[in-house]
Amino acid sequence: MSEDDLFKREVAGAVPLPPAQREAPPPRARPGVRQRTDAEAEAAAVLADLVAGRAPFDIADTGEYTEGIAQGIDRRLLVRLKRGDYSLQGHVDLHGLTQAQARAQVDAFVAASRKDGRRCVLLVHGRGLRSKDHVPVLKERLKVWLSRGSIGRQVLAFCTARSADGGAGAMYVLLRR
Repeated sequence: MSEDDLFKREVAGAVPLPPAQREAPPPRARPGVRQRTDAEAEAAAVLADLVAGRAPFDIADTGEYTEGIAQGIDRRLLVRLKRGDYSLQGHVDLHGLTQAQARAQVDAFVAASRKDGRRCVLLVHGRGLRSKDHVPVLKERLKVWLSRGSIGRQVLAFCTARSADGGAGAMYVLLRR
């Protein structure tokens, strides 16, 4: 028995669904048009903000040290954060997570921290020692996440932690009230 005959025998009693019970197929991407990844979309949004003159955060990065503060916020707040004047009220460890997993974890952690009234938290991202070319991927992504979108709207300032709290492998984050 051929495959066609076998198939016809198996579906012999099948009847089409009435139109009201049918689901529309998902929309297809146009041929030749590539869908953007999350990272590409974020990069495009950052560039669009820069071109338009919109920069919600002032960010400084020396490779080893990173800091950012929302525009219009007194810079003395960032100085106090760098000095460790705020007590840490929570932390999350992102070691071993993919970018997508880390983004979801940071989003949930920041939202829960604000809901619980926490003001200063620590994000441990690691130094990238096990990453390809020893590049701290999560550290680079955190700069974008903490300064843009749903997470960025909840953050006043962030900076590289003091060595006692993880140094270049962690960031202090000061949350809005």
